[in-house]
Amino acid sequence: MEMKQVSDNCFAVLNEKNRVCDANSGLINLGGGVVIDTQSDLPHARGMIDLFSRVWPGMPKRVINTHEDGDHVWGNQLFEGAEIIAHSSVPERMKIVAKPEETRHLLAGVRNPMTCEAMGKVHPGLVAAGRQLAEDYDLTGVELVLPTTVFDKRHELDLAGTHVHLTHVGPCHQCGDTIIHVPKERVIFAGDVLFRRCTPMGWTGSYAKWFECLDLMIALKPEAIVPGHGPVCGVEGVVEMKAYLEYVLAESRRCFDDGLTALDAAKKIEFGPYGDWKAPARLYMNVERAYREFRGEPPDAPWDSPGTFDAIYHLANAKGVPVEF
Repeated sequence: MEMKQVSDNCFAVLNEKNRVCDANSGLINLGGGVVIDTQSDLPHARGMIDLFSRVWPGMPKRVINTHEDGDHVWGNQLFEGAEIIAHSSVPERMKIVAKPEETRHLLAGVRNPMTCEAMGKVHPGLVAAGRQLAEDYDLTGVELVLPTTVFDKRHELDLAGTHVHLTHVGPCHQCGDTIIHVPKERVIFAGDVLFRRCTPMGWTGSYAKWFECLDLMIALKPEAIVPGHGPVCGVEGVVEMKAYLEYVLAESRRCFDDGLTALDAAKKIEFGPYGDWKAPARLYMNVERAYREFRGEPPDAPWDSPGTFDAIYHLANAKGVPVEF
């Protein structure tokens, strides 16, 4: 983890491995302090606090969760007494998608040789994902702490005269997707509507909604954007990710019309200029999402998570790239 100053009063803590759960956090060091997203486990959350403590005078008065995924909310409990702000969909969604006991169960399974072997025969991708998580994460002691303040479309903070705009843009990656814009600082904290130098993945939403969100961020003309995963960038990072999604959508349409399955389509589609991004085999999820739209399925249709990790695993092997998530 490293801390990076992105404007006069905005900072980011970045997880440099840039794989699943390697989420970024932000700090607006004004008006009592605002932390954006709280990391994937308590050790990482404490590490984030230690890094931010170099510039803030004390624990922040507010926390913002950009969406409901565990890697952005599992450190909430360390901010006792803080106002925790999120979109109105986030509290109930957290109870569904951010159950720490499920990930603890997976980590315990992959750390037990006999259990791991049995799991691997059925779901090799899930085991590979669990082993990767076990390299860096430990969910011991994590309790789900829900937001205390929710909003529907927009929410504004006044931090000693600096206005901060929270805009719900989801569902793109998840239902609660929210971007945080600090116009005076020309900074956006994007959460997982933006991945940088790693392949994006979306669990709930549509391509059209995601394009709309990316266009909004471009129109705001920020100088610095803190993505949910990956290094800080400017508008060029948004443009690049939009180009990736447009490419995958068009290629998926051709494969769908040819009658290929989503996995076979992902095997056929070239990584192109995006092959050096982390976890390129996440391509499968983006193809499958396109297929769901072509079939007319709802944006919130549930995923078979073990099967999804298995498909990413098989695609990575078929493409001859590292198995990473």
